[in-house]
Amino acid sequence: MNRETVITNAQIVLGDEVINGSVCIEGGLIKDVSDSSSSAANAVDLDGDYLTPGLVELHTDNLEKHFTPRPGVKWPEIPAIFAHDAMVATAGITTVFNAVATGDVLASSARIERFHHMTKAVRQANETQLARAEHLLHIRCELTYEPTLENFKGLVDDPLVKLVSVMDHSPGQRQFANIDKYREYYQGKYNMSEDEIQELIERQTSTSQRIGQTHRKEIAKMCKERGLSLASHDDATAAHVAEAVEDGIVIAEFPTTVEAAKASREQGMHVLMGSPNVVRGFSHSGNVSARDLAAEGLLDTLSSDYVPNSLLHSAFILEEVIDHITLPQAIRMVSANPADAAGLDDRGEIAIGKRADLVQVKKMEDAPLVRQVWREGSRVV
Repeated sequence: MNRETVITNAQIVLGDEVINGSVCIEGGLIKDVSDSSSSAANAVDLDGDYLTPGLVELHTDNLEKHFTPRPGVKWPEIPAIFAHDAMVATAGITTVFNAVATGDVLASSARIERFHHMTKAVRQANETQLARAEHLLHIRCELTYEPTLENFKGLVDDPLVKLVSVMDHSPGQRQFANIDKYREYYQGKYNMSEDEIQELIERQTSTSQRIGQTHRKEIAKMCKERGLSLASHDDATAAHVAEAVEDGIVIAEFPTTVEAAKASREQGMHVLMGSPNVVRGFSHSGNVSARDLAAEGLLDTLSSDYVPNSLLHSAFILEEVIDHITLPQAIRMVSANPADAAGLDDRGEIAIGKRADLVQVKKMEDAPLVRQVWREGSRVV
């Protein structure tokens, strides 16, 4: 029996406006949206807080932190996935694409070692039906890693795989056009000596030239055959964007320059940037600011990347600091727009017939606070 739930006395963030009213839920879907308060005896009173759609996260590396909480530490699968699940759910994320990488710049990376463990854990989270958020897979294909194709082929037909991205973290281009930033990042991450970082730079440059394009074209072909959404990572030039268009890419993840973002938009791609970039006001790699792209109308979608609670926070920041961005527009960047980019047309907005994925948000002094979360009409936070 489907029980009706009414949420009332809320500032409801719709697609193009904010109204004071009520939302009725039944059977996991939104049954009605009203601009009046409800007198139903069991109505959930939000006391004037915002009610937003559940957030849709396309690219988070947060799961890795729970599998490897410290260098050399391996955490058990079930506690890791559910700790991660709790973190994303309490950040208002009801659909999460967990980014798992087919490779890395170092063969000894924990990311590689834990690849199959993480994909298994995501399956378990869904199979148990105990997860608060819905967990899907985003396969990150590191083109310069030799076994990338083998790892990708072993996973591409998994029904939880809904998004694939291609990336090349070689020095001197894309995210690391500034080689000094490459040195700074990887020396800090892996505690490398000068000789070790120089050897890595030379090896990665050579490997990229040898196998990068072969891997990219084969992965793009397989995604096209299966109708999978494909993203390009860290495009920096118009030439990069032209290559992305040729490969059937629909999402420009973290373009590093205004030139690349503008070219991506002109080609009809979704432009995705990191919400930590918005919160901090600048890129940790020295690339273009997400706020600058938003100001120029070149930003469609935000991803929490490595800080789950930055997703909702960044939407409220954009509404505050960019004159032409309204709160409904900013919320779409973390809900409807990413859902559309990934081909999920059943969620991402508060509208009749859509999934009842909802978030109660109280606006604090300088940040939004998630108070309650519903997924498919059931309260999970």
